[in-house]
Amino acid sequence: MAGSRKALPNSPGQGTYHGIIPAGYNIVTLKPSGAIVSLLGLIECPEVEGAHQVAEGLKAKVVSADGSYLERFPEEFSFRITATLRKTLVTAPLDVVTTDSLPSDFLLELKFRLKSYDGLKVEEIQPQVVESIGVPSDVPYDERVFRIAFRVNDLPITSRVILYVSSPEDEPLAHFNFELL
Repeated sequence: MAGSRKALPNSPGQGTYHGIIPAGYNIVTLKPSGAIVSLLGLIECPEVEGAHQVAEGLKAKVVSADGSYLERFPEEFSFRITATLRKTLVTAPLDVVTTDSLPSDFLLELKFRLKSYDGLKVEEIQPQVVESIGVPSDVPYDERVFRIAFRVNDLPITSRVILYVSSPEDEPLAHFNFELL
């Protein structure tokens, strides 16, 4: 499956968390057009700004900026996904996706779904909002930016959430992880 190539710099146990977290990227080649699409992810979660992990292993905890322990995942967060035909990264594409869509239409037809994992429990979470930000979708352009906002209830801090990005034909393109512990 296609996936993010770059790990979170704010991965569990690595210093102070920030409200905007790079989530990685993936680069794919579209066939038959030969166009190259870069997918870049950011996580927006102001609630974790200044939080940090203390201890490791089974004793690990996340402490918020005000000193209280976080026992639940933040209720609201969003992913900002940039899909671009511009050469923004110097890394070569590793994945190939076959599509009948024109490259500019392909960007507008991306699909998003989020799953949370906590131990053996898996849950699909529907987005509260999926919005195209930036250039309006009726204007031809070589880059699209999406904000996919979620509201979760009572998700344990040990959860890992993954946003999956798929092609219009449901082929996997990338996945972006968000975990705190």
